Amino acid sequence: MIRIGNASGFYGDRFSAVREMLTGGPLDYLTGDYLAELTMLILGRDRMKDASRGYARTFLRQLEDSLDLALEKGVRIVTNAGGLNPAGLAAAVRELNPRAKVAHVEGDDLRHRGFDGALTANAYLGCWGIVECLNAGADIVVTGRVTDASLVVAPAAHHFGWGREDFDQLAGATVAGHVIECGTQATGGNFAFFTEIPDLAHPGFPIAEIGSDGSAVITKHASTGGAVTVDTVKAQLLYEIGGPRYLGPDVTSRFDTIRLTQDGPDRVAIAGVAGEAPPDTLKVCVNTLDGFRNSMTFVLCGLDVDAKAALARQQLADAVGADGLEWTLARTDHPDADTEEAASALLHVTIRTPGPKRAKAFSRAAVELALASYPGFTLTSPPGDGSPVGVYRPEYVSQDSVEHVAVLPDGTRTTIAPPNVRAVDSAPAVEDDSPVPGGPTRRVPLGTIVGARSGDKGGDANLGVWVRDPAAYPWLAAELTVDRVRELLPEARDLDIERHPLPNLTAVNFVLHGLLGKGVAASSRFDPQAKSLGEWLRSRYADIPEELL
Repeated sequence: MIRIGNASGFYGDRFSAVREMLTGGPLDYLTGDYLAELTMLILGRDRMKDASRGYARTFLRQLEDSLDLALEKGVRIVTNAGGLNPAGLAAAVRELNPRAKVAHVEGDDLRHRGFDGALTANAYLGCWGIVECLNAGADIVVTGRVTDASLVVAPAAHHFGWGREDFDQLAGATVAGHVIECGTQATGGNFAFFTEIPDLAHPGFPIAEIGSDGSAVITKHASTGGAVTVDTVKAQLLYEIGGPRYLGPDVTSRFDTIRLTQDGPDRVAIAGVAGEAPPDTLKVCVNTLDGFRNSMTFVLCGLDVDAKAALARQQLADAVGADGLEWTLARTDHPDADTEEAASALLHVTIRTPGPKRAKAFSRAAVELALASYPGFTLTSPPGDGSPVGVYRPEYVSQDSVEHVAVLPDGTRTTIAPPNVRAVDSAPAVEDDSPVPGGPTRRVPLGTIVGARSGDKGGDANLGVWVRDPAAYPWLAAELTVDRVRELLPEARDLDIERHPLPNLTAVNFVLHGLLGKGVAASSRFDPQAKSLGEWLRSRYADIPEELL
């Protein structure tokens, strides 16, 4: 068994987590995930200002406090904090402690491939470059854009000597990596039934104990906050996925084969994961710049809210032109309210425009209306300059066409061969044919019995929904059709929606294509990353059989 901990789920996660994980209990490896599609855009803009940047500088500051401790304890570190400049971060880590054996992985940067307008273009590499670095004795391995789960798969593959066609073992480790990659989301963070989690004020970061067969136990250090339960793990498994086949550069993991069991307090066992050959392509995260954006919010208090909103819309459009303006009226006001805030609605407006001058003029024009518009005119912020807009799009390239390179601690460069691959067929939907509970119903929020976890994948949103009682799954599978989701979430009414039943997890996963437009960096949606989409669904009312309540 090998113990692999995680200390970061995103660029900006808890700074103290690295030291907490190193001092909280035994570990063999510590991983950190710092990259997301939005992060690549942020790092790309950093690199535009200074070519020596492009990596997550927070990680370097964390090591200033913890590198000596990790070396002393023999805990090896694997992280994708290298971002767009893994070689630069590796060099900076060596300066912190020349005794540290530092390696890095490169080859994911594909800007030279001519992706139109690309600020960044990075392929999602797999685990074998990291494995090569660990085989060479690296204490710290820094990567660029590898899949998040690869940070966990690689130490396990190195430790157990797995081969490239040990698909079941690789799939099991991939699932464990998917669970812990987002940090405390596996230990009670962002959990639908959060009121049941003890000491959620400071949840501990997760650990995967992985066995030689790829099975795993998810846990955390003793005496840390939060909890590890079948449901906290299941919620994370449903985060940002698609269908039953979870495609990766090294293995296709069958999420319809996962078995979860409680293995004691704060211990959840993962078993039964089947693996298949990976696809013959790699996904590429491409970010481009697409003009500028600026936003303002008008406060509309009291009576005649619709008329006040109409006047503000007309005046601002007359001042700067209607092109590129997007309006949202949030009716947060209440009649006969006992506070001014409760009597107010919010009118949000965002401009998307090719040039920075118009984006800046937009907010000035809004302020100029202060004495010439609706009664009670108020804005929530002063005028500001526009910010660049980034647009994410996925592309795909052949695995054979990417040069995946491990740069070992002694500087040796080793090219990693692509896998022997085959195309992956789509898995058919597996429906549950158990009888649907009937009898009297009660109209209550879906969240009374349903959990959900949602998130973003570019312009698409993922919505995973599950029930804790297996007896309720036939009802969930029958109730949550695509048409029913469109009815419950009217913002998705005209979208293409995929539906993927996962009976083994008593869950159904939906992919809502285009809900987030061109992605989080370009979205003017109230919830640009769809993080609250699941909670919105849980708040909607449905007629639920009383026997399930």
